[in-house]
Amino acid sequence: MTYCSWCGKPEAEADHTYCRKRLALIDPPRFCPQCARRMVVQVTPAGWTARCSRHGESTSAPATS
Repeated sequence: MTYCSWCGKPEAEADHTYCRKRLALIDPPRFCPQCARRMVVQVTPAGWTARCSRHGESTSAPATS
């Protein structure tokens, strides 16, 4: 099961159109899409990082080689 990164509810449970718009335009994710736990989010001028205590960190920064 996957969860909405904005509201934390199961993806199949409701229409998440508003949530996807928020994530795409304005806000970083607040909930882990794998377990729905609230993530620790840090926003900087360069982007954001979001950390789940079980599933690790995600970031808005592009991957560097």
